[in-house]
Amino acid sequence: MSEARAERVESTGVRRFERIEGVGLGLVALSLGLLVWNPGAIAGLFNAMVDRAFPLVVSVFLTGKVGVAILCSVMMGRILERCGFTDALMRLFVPLTSRLGVNAAVIVPSVYNILGDINAAGRIAGPILVKAGATKDEQKIAIATMVQSQQSFSTFMFGLIALTAVGVKAYAVVFLAVFAPLVVVPLVLRLTLWRNTRAVAIHELPRFTPTKGALPTLFGAAKEGAELLFLLIIPAVGAIFALIGALDYLGIWKPIESSLGSLLSALAIDPKTGMVSILASPTLAMAQLKDVAAGMDPKLVVGSFVLAASGFPFSVILGQIPAIWSDCTDLNEKEAMGAAVLGATMRLFTAGAVALLVTPLVL
Repeated sequence: MSEARAERVESTGVRRFERIEGVGLGLVALSLGLLVWNPGAIAGLFNAMVDRAFPLVVSVFLTGKVGVAILCSVMMGRILERCGFTDALMRLFVPLTSRLGVNAAVIVPSVYNILGDINAAGRIAGPILVKAGATKDEQKIAIATMVQSQQSFSTFMFGLIALTAVGVKAYAVVFLAVFAPLVVVPLVLRLTLWRNTRAVAIHELPRFTPTKGALPTLFGAAKEGAELLFLLIIPAVGAIFALIGALDYLGIWKPIESSLGSLLSALAIDPKTGMVSILASPTLAMAQLKDVAAGMDPKLVVGSFVLAASGFPFSVILGQIPAIWSDCTDLNEKEAMGAAVLGATMRLFTAGAVALLVTPLVL
């Protein structure tokens, strides 16, 4: 708005009507109408949101083992970092990433994810990327690569049991599903979407090993894990599942859920355990799969394992990753979420390709 127009608005006392005000007036009218003709609808919508979010927030994160596992994973990651783990990774990855044309720090979040937890990986490896001078494009590549690997060691072990039950050569599937993406995904994304990348030599990188003592490292990591859990993860999970509850109450979520199930079936992924991986927990999905795998088509088992060895569920992709990475990197929430969604989409179709094309070769 120009200065002359601003003065004219002030003199007349008239404010321009914004589009969002029209939306607000529509919501006011809708709310008043519901209070008069259907007062239970507003209460029902609120209860649906609470009922959908409560089991995850309370039973899983507050009183379940997942919350404690996040604290422990942050502690383990910080201890590894203090013992020179990150600097050792740089020594190993610089020759490889130099050929890929990206900063070696791009692969670090994936390694911390495989060894620990996806939330701890972001909290620890995000600042490492910034310290290593990674560009915003390289930070996006790091997120998309990170969501290609499983976020729990128990997911990996349960998946191995399921693969063994159907007679699949597990080592081949693990190589293609867990280790190959560390090289393939950064290369593909550098050549297509995010090209502002630069390989760095080892002497150009700073040292990443902290100099704090053992006890400050340990207790500082425990405090950091608690902050991560209560200030970022639980709010993100609550928001995502409250939204799903609202969509379910309005009758919108069921068609979405049905479409996801049809897509999983088309990609040779078991719809039941696949939906559990996408919406709830990949670890729970693999725990269920290992009990029934012996009587299933090997393609479905392989597809379900590859999908579970990823950054899903939705609450992580749409909530936790944007919240954590925007807090400790140069990316904002939209950029971090976009990279996570792209990586998750790549993982979904990778699972289908491995199930349909590779399974016949590894039986």
